[in-house]
Amino acid sequence: MLRITLAQLNYTVGDIDGNVQRMRAAARQAHAEQADMVVFSELSLSGYYPSDLLDEPSFMQRVQAGLEALRSASAEYPDLHWVVGAPTRAEGPGKPLYNSLLVLQGGKLRLQYDKQLLPTYNIFDERRHFEPGPDVAKVLRIGQMQVGFLICEDGWNDSGADYATNPFRRMADAAPDLVVSINASPSHLGKREQRHQVFSAAASRHALPLLYVNQIGGQDQIVFDGASFAVEPDRGVVLEAPRFQESVTTLAFDMGRFGSGSGSALPAVPAQGLPTMEFYRQQIVLGLRDYARRCGFSQAVVGSSGGIDSALTLALAAEALGADNVVGVTMPSGFSSAGSVDDSVALCANLGITLHQHPIGELVDGYAAGFARSFGQPLKGLPLENLQARIRGTILMEYSNAFGHLLLTTGNKSEVSVGYCTLYGDTNGGLGLLGDIYKTEVFALSRHINASAGRELIPQAIIDKPPSAELAPDQKDEDSLPPYAVLDEILKLLIEGTHLPGLEYASARQFVDALVLQPEGPALVDKVQRMIYRSEYKRRQAPPILRVRPRAFGTGRQMPIAAYYH
Repeated sequence: MLRITLAQLNYTVGDIDGNVQRMRAAARQAHAEQADMVVFSELSLSGYYPSDLLDEPSFMQRVQAGLEALRSASAEYPDLHWVVGAPTRAEGPGKPLYNSLLVLQGGKLRLQYDKQLLPTYNIFDERRHFEPGPDVAKVLRIGQMQVGFLICEDGWNDSGADYATNPFRRMADAAPDLVVSINASPSHLGKREQRHQVFSAAASRHALPLLYVNQIGGQDQIVFDGASFAVEPDRGVVLEAPRFQESVTTLAFDMGRFGSGSGSALPAVPAQGLPTMEFYRQQIVLGLRDYARRCGFSQAVVGSSGGIDSALTLALAAEALGADNVVGVTMPSGFSSAGSVDDSVALCANLGITLHQHPIGELVDGYAAGFARSFGQPLKGLPLENLQARIRGTILMEYSNAFGHLLLTTGNKSEVSVGYCTLYGDTNGGLGLLGDIYKTEVFALSRHINASAGRELIPQAIIDKPPSAELAPDQKDEDSLPPYAVLDEILKLLIEGTHLPGLEYASARQFVDALVLQPEGPALVDKVQRMIYRSEYKRRQAPPILRVRPRAFGTGRQMPIAAYYH
C-alpha cells in the first residue's frame, strides 16, 4: 500500500522562499500522517506561470537556491518522497530550460521528468521559454509500487493516434501501478468536467489508476481552482479535493484502489460542478483577493453609478476584501437621475461599505467652456459624453493615488466586446471583474448573490432599471446596441465559436442561424462583427480582466489592431 499526500496549494509567482515554506509545511503534515509520497503541482517552486522571469539569471539562481532548500528539507524525512514541479536548466551556460518534475528523497534527486508537450494555444506560451523533454516514460519504484509521472499537457493528448506525440501511451507501455500527473490547469466554465472526461477516458483506455494534482489561486488574469482528483479505470473519478481552497489530503492506494488515509469511506464526487453563477462568484472572488494581495493592495475603490455593473462589482469586492476595505464613489452629472444616486446610497448601505459623493457638473462645464474658447466650437455629442466618463475616471484615479486603493473597472464583456466604453474613462483601473461575463449574466449573477444572501444586497431597483450610461438626456443602452439578450448570443458565437465545450455555444449557433433568416438579421450580425473589430485598440489598453470563460480577452484572444477587417 502507498500513502500519498495530495498538496493542493496557492503559490505566488516569484516568491521562491514563500513557496518553499508552503511545501515544507505540507511535507510535515505528510510525514505526520505517515505518507510515502507528497505531491505538489506543476512549477510549484516558481509558481505558474513565471513568463519572462525565466530569462533573468537572478530568477533562475533563486530557483536553484530553492531546489537546494527543498533537497535539504527532504533529508529531514528520509522515508518521504517529494514530487516537486520546477524549472530546471541543463548543465552549462546557454543550455535549455525544462519544465520539470523532480522526485526528492532523503536529500537526493531520485528522478527527473521533463515535460514533453509544451502548450502554445489560448493563454499558454510555454514553448517560448522551455524545450521539450525527451520522449521517454519515467517510472520510479516507491515501496512495493511502480509509479509513473506526467506533467499536465502530457496527459491531455491520449486520444491522438501519433505515438510520438502521446506521452500517455508511452507511460502505459511502461506499465506502472499508478500514474501521478502534476498540473497548473487554469479554471474556466466547463473545465472541471473536461478534466474528468479526458483523464477518466485515458485511465480506462489503459487500465491505469491516476492521481491528478492541481494548484489553486489567482495569478494575474487567470484563476486556478484546484479540484485535484483521483481516477480508477473502472469507476472514473472517485475522489475530488475542494475547489477554490487549499487542501492537503492523505490518500491510501492499494490494489488499484484509492481510499482515504483514515480508512473511512470516500466522499461522493458530484457529476456536475458548481452552478454557473456560483462558479463565476467563487472564481472572481478568489481572483480579486489574490490579485490585490499579490500586488500589495488591501483596499479597493469603485465608481458607483447606480447601475448594475458597478453594483455587482461592489458586491463581489466586498465579499473578496471585506466591506470595510471597499469604497464607492458616486459622481453625478447634469444627466444623472436622482434615482441613480439614491440607488447607490441604498446599495452601499446594504453592503456595509462607505460611499462618497463627488459631483462633476462644475468640472464638465469648465472643460466645455475651455474647449469652446480654445477651439472655437462648443463641446457636444459624443465628445461631451466621453468627457464625463473621463472626468469620473480621473477622480477615481486621484482617489486611488491619494489613499492607496486598487481601482476596479466595471465593464462587462458585452460592452467591452463592442467598444461601448470610454477609453481613459470607465476603462480606467487596475483590474476588471466583469470583463469576461456578458451583460445578461451580470443580471443573473446579481440575482444569484441576492438569493444566496437571502436578502437584497443589490437593490431590486438597480436590477430592474433599463441599462444606461446616463451621459445624455434619456439615454438607454439600446439606443446604440441591440437588446442584450440578442447581442450576447451573437457575441458568444463570434468571439468564442462553437468548438469549445458547453451547450451554450451550440445554442448560440442555433440562435444566430435563426436570426440571419430574418430580414435584418445578416446586417445586424455583420454590424456587431465590425464593432468587435473596431474596438480592439480599446481592449488592448484596458486593464486585465479575470478570466471565467474558455476564451477571454487578453492573452486568450489575440488580434491585431492595425488590420483590414472586412
